[in-house]
Amino acid sequence: MYYNSIIETIGNTPLVKLNSVAKGVKGTILVKVEYFNPGNSMKDRMALKMIEDAEKAGTLKPGGTIIEGTSGNTGMGLALGAIAKGYKCIFTLADKQSPEKMDILRAVGAEVIVCPTNVASDDPRSYYSVAQKLNKDIPNSFYPNQYDNMSNTAAHYESTAPEIWEQSEGEVTHFAAGVGTGGSMCGIAKFLKEQNSDVVTVGIDTYGSVFKHYKETKVFEEKEIYPYLTEGIGEDILPKNVDFDLIDTFIKVTDKDGALMTRRLSKEEGLFVGWSSGSAVYGALEYAKEHLNEDDVMVILLPDHGTRYLGKIYNDNWMKDHGYLDAEDYATAADIIKSNNRSSLLTIDVDVPVEQAIKLFKEKGISQLPVINSAQEFVGSITDAKVLSLLIENPSLKSAHIKEVMDKPFQFMALNSTLAVLSSFINNENKALMVRDAENNAHIITQQDLLMAITG
Repeated sequence: MYYNSIIETIGNTPLVKLNSVAKGVKGTILVKVEYFNPGNSMKDRMALKMIEDAEKAGTLKPGGTIIEGTSGNTGMGLALGAIAKGYKCIFTLADKQSPEKMDILRAVGAEVIVCPTNVASDDPRSYYSVAQKLNKDIPNSFYPNQYDNMSNTAAHYESTAPEIWEQSEGEVTHFAAGVGTGGSMCGIAKFLKEQNSDVVTVGIDTYGSVFKHYKETKVFEEKEIYPYLTEGIGEDILPKNVDFDLIDTFIKVTDKDGALMTRRLSKEEGLFVGWSSGSAVYGALEYAKEHLNEDDVMVILLPDHGTRYLGKIYNDNWMKDHGYLDAEDYATAADIIKSNNRSSLLTIDVDVPVEQAIKLFKEKGISQLPVINSAQEFVGSITDAKVLSLLIENPSLKSAHIKEVMDKPFQFMALNSTLAVLSSFINNENKALMVRDAENNAHIITQQDLLMAITG
């Protein structure tokens, strides 16, 4: 058996049980892993549906150009459909989207236009407005408008939802998903509630979005709107695909909590997913802790793959810069030598007497020294504890050469070694560690340095 094109492989993604991250939560927690779609996201489903419905309606004609405002994933789905069916693509993205998403879209032949994030949706610079203007200016173009195009909801009602119902053998009692355009949440919710009206639907929102407040008050509150970093969920508009009657409740998740859960899913479950997946799981589990019973089955939708976020939440430096990791989680050897700001490395020659080392220990207030030879090679090490032990046994050793009493050289470590790794190499035989910076200069990391880094 073979497929006639890549778009025929869309759908039939697996349902997988969460184990580690769901410990202590009652019931069974399952996730619908949508990165198994060819474009690595659930957006493949609705992108193809919007194209095919537009073809049937005559709004998308042969040789046409597809223009859409996207967070990246819808663009990828549209691009795959365009490749298979012979269309061109132009996509507008907010500048908060990851570089990986933009590069992927360019890789599949799309033109990408980057627009500012921190502007109102009706601002002519917003990615919504730019897409609409391009649609007006370019002949034979089609603007799917995933936010208000009901083919979005229909795609998930017709494909994703029946898969969930069948894979769970009709036992799903709760469904949770991030809400952005609203198509996946509402399409699936509608189908599941038609099968069992008792199914509870939980929408995951982010701080800076209007959805939760609007659900609870029916008031569009502009004060709820402010910049946030999580991609793919939350909005500063009310898309037509969001049917609030189909969403029983909303849970808000911070950028940080979503990012940290995303990394946990990768490390603990082997699910290399995107940021909004972490947000969905975090919010769903917060709800589950309070509301699920042992017999309940919750399904959480995981929208996309982690490759789109390698430069962001899977990058320790990016996470550190945004305050998403505690110091002990992200500090590296590079951070330690930068904070030490030592002008130069103190060393001692292999052929000088021990009393010279004692003098340096006293003058510099240090406890260890790397030992070098005439070729400036690191050939050994000496510590104040070792010297004290030797002199107690034989005071005359202070006149001996360093090479007669030195220990093995301090071990060299990689510049990006974390505190956890560095600490594991400190022991009775290895009192300090060495690293080389980008200019190949050597630096020492002592037990005191590690203590200061860990305790802040």
